[in-house]
Amino acid sequence: MDSEQQRLLRSLPAVDEVLQAEPVKGLLAEAPRGLVVEAVREVLEEYRASIRQDRYPDPVTREEVAVSAAKRVRAFLRPHLRRVINATGVVLHTNLGRAVLSRKAREAVQVAAAGYTNLELDLATGERGSRYHHVNRLLTRLSGAEDALVVNNNAAAVLLALSTLARGREVIVSRGQLVEIGGSFRVPEVMAQGGAHLVEVGTTNKTYLRDYQAAITPETALLLKVHTSNYRVVGFTRETSLEELVALGRAREIPVMEDLGSGFLVDLTPWGITGEPTVRDSVAKGADVVTFSGDKLLGGPQAGIILGRADLIRKMKAHPLTRALRVDKLTLAALEATLRDYLDLPGARERIPTLRMLTAQVEELQPRAEELLALLEQQLTGRGALELTAGYSEAGGGSLPTTRIPTMLVTIFPRGVTADALVARLREQEPAVMARIQDDRVVLDVRTVLPEEIPLLAGAVTACLT
Repeated sequence: MDSEQQRLLRSLPAVDEVLQAEPVKGLLAEAPRGLVVEAVREVLEEYRASIRQDRYPDPVTREEVAVSAAKRVRAFLRPHLRRVINATGVVLHTNLGRAVLSRKAREAVQVAAAGYTNLELDLATGERGSRYHHVNRLLTRLSGAEDALVVNNNAAAVLLALSTLARGREVIVSRGQLVEIGGSFRVPEVMAQGGAHLVEVGTTNKTYLRDYQAAITPETALLLKVHTSNYRVVGFTRETSLEELVALGRAREIPVMEDLGSGFLVDLTPWGITGEPTVRDSVAKGADVVTFSGDKLLGGPQAGIILGRADLIRKMKAHPLTRALRVDKLTLAALEATLRDYLDLPGARERIPTLRMLTAQVEELQPRAEELLALLEQQLTGRGALELTAGYSEAGGGSLPTTRIPTMLVTIFPRGVTADALVARLREQEPAVMARIQDDRVVLDVRTVLPEEIPLLAGAVTACLT
């Protein structure tokens, strides 16, 4: 180490000196002292390393160290799970937490989180009750099923059903339905974890009833139909219907299970949302077990919902996995409130944000887009070209893969900064903003921007371009 490096190292301020500098001194009133001291020591050590590698030619002041340490502490104390304005137009954006909860669901979560609840208590008798009682009656009423069970997500629902009904035995499923869901989880792998032996029938694009019939053996425990909610095979295709499978299952005394994946409780065909079966329809057609997600087309919290025959659901409730996969009081509170919103089906579209976003027509979105455009035009004179254009939104979350939903877009061609740099800056705002890029323009889709977020969105864009 040369003499210049030694001089620079000796000139570094002591920890106590840095703690007296204004940037850190003020921070000590709001942050734990140990955390601040640790940050100061980390910054000093980084300066020492830079000096030893001849990467810092000038003496370091205590103010420099204090500013760096204070920035580090504030970044650490900032909540990591933050609010995001979704301007991507993807309604069920998995990376952004999928469904936005309804007002009643948010209020129910707040009540459940604020104190004790009767989670597993029968208030009428004072005896221990079941946590599933809070939602069972609602689920059976809305679906027509005999009984219901809720676990922490739909993959868990499928895992529990297979573990209970088919462990060590065969499950027949069409080759074209062996889908991969989010996070690289594949249906065959979930089946293997459930201890079931997969029997593939048919081809990728065509599976007939006779394929299932030929595959049945004394070891067959279940006929499984998986709704391909995250992709579609089109063209020269043939899929065995649920009614056909149910008839076969009844004749051979084999239960039929349908994994709907997303799961609609209401038919949105009048609003142009087609090709997705409803939960009630699957139950009415005779499926013995139906599974679907709570945080997709239902518009509730993350959950895996299992509906079906009372005797089969009873077996699942008694399975040891059920305790490992059970949901907490916050999930149940949000789910119960969401299901109550569905009791009045005509009004559910307005009360549940997911349904409202999916069904909003261009005429409804136009004023919101014009409001955003007007705010940006006022604040961004000379800083970018703005335009109101038509476009398409997506359902997202592995739902409605072929449905393109007409929408209104505000596009920005920024000046002095690239589109990539602008979307990166938007993510750093408070609240953060997620947008998309199209043809070197930043695209803001108002379908997924809540009405009260329009001024916040305009302010975030302005802050990034000024």
